[in-house]
Amino acid sequence: MPSCEKEGLPRLSEIVHHPLSPFTKRAFYAIVVLAIVMAVGTVGLMVIEGWGLVASFYSMALLATAEGPAATPATDVGKVFAAVMAFFSIGAAISAITFTFGPLFGSVLKEGVRYFEKEEERVKDKLEHRNSDPKTHSC
Repeated sequence: MPSCEKEGLPRLSEIVHHPLSPFTKRAFYAIVVLAIVMAVGTVGLMVIEGWGLVASFYSMALLATAEGPAATPATDVGKVFAAVMAFFSIGAAISAITFTFGPLFGSVLKEGVRYFEKEEERVKDKLEHRNSDPKTHSC
């Protein structure tokens, strides 16, 4: 079977490690962990509560976004499972968002700080020029 390189398709490791890629290795792993947590929670609710795929996934999505489930599990085991999955899914969701969009927010913040530093220097230079001009001094 031919490899991906021979067909001209990049490997996943090349996409993750590519310097121009928006995703870092940590972001990729965080998204994978979130997907695994969501899958485990969805299947767990299907088995424990007898819910369908869509209802279970929807409930997990609400737990992961800290909104709370639309339907409360009927059994005590289901309630405990949902509570445990809420902790894992919220943590996984926050990690995925942070590792995926954190570098973007950091670069925007850095550009903003750089802009304000340039403006500060410009105003300082303008004030120094005004203070050193003999026409502006009056006795």
